[in-house]
Amino acid sequence: VMASNTAPALGLNHLGSVLEVTLNRPDVRNALDESLVGELTACVTEAGEHGCRALVLRGAGPVFCAGADLAWMARAAAYSRERNIEDARSLQRLFAAIAHFPGVTIAVVHGAAMGGGVGLVAACDIAIAAESSWFALTEVRLGLAPAVIAPYVIEKMGAGAARSLFVTGERFSAPEAMRLGLVHHIVADSSACELQLAATVAAVLTAGPIAVAAAKQLIRDIDGMTPDEAAEMTAASIAGLRAGAEGREGIQAFLEKRRATFVETAPVLGSS
Repeated sequence: VMASNTAPALGLNHLGSVLEVTLNRPDVRNALDESLVGELTACVTEAGEHGCRALVLRGAGPVFCAGADLAWMARAAAYSRERNIEDARSLQRLFAAIAHFPGVTIAVVHGAAMGGGVGLVAACDIAIAAESSWFALTEVRLGLAPAVIAPYVIEKMGAGAARSLFVTGERFSAPEAMRLGLVHHIVADSSACELQLAATVAAVLTAGPIAVAAAKQLIRDIDGMTPDEAAEMTAASIAGLRAGAEGREGIQAFLEKRRATFVETAPVLGSS
């Protein structure tokens, strides 16, 4: 669907506990501006609060996301320092909402992901990319730095790779993105993409949603710790899950060779 003056900046497809979200500004390559950032933040936050188990992020048109809208950046250049900081914080809130989403976030990348588009991919738990897609952190070529997205990108690919890509702004391929840990699956074409996405969502819906949220939180809590430092926290985490209703149900279902009550049948993605 091509964008128009009245077209929504986001396309939403609710499929039970799965939500497909499509960036819908193809005329500007799905570039992020104040409006899209606000809408996407609210959408992700609300979906998490309503128990969405999988959130799929796509882009309409020829590319996934070309980063920040240059018209937005030009307006921001004229802002006061205080307003510029608040503007940056609104972008921070978007990436934080995605990163702390209690369910599983899946980015589906085609065409290009640049700047903030790379940030969206990095903030998601899982990324599926077309083999022909490419990535670039081009901020330095505009006299800027990938500051807001840096924690998420570094978390995925490490500081060593980030140092090279941050300071050159050079393109890197989907296979390279996979080697660096930014991307998890590479697909040949759109049909293969939908098959991989369907398999990924199906796997997500076999997992206990409380366990998924706990696993994601555990990664954040123990990142950088040694096993000895993390010992008390990991013991408390598994003890709490084992004693919880979801954990008891999952273990009992396994022993009884039946499907656990939290397992859902995956919907047909892309349907309305």
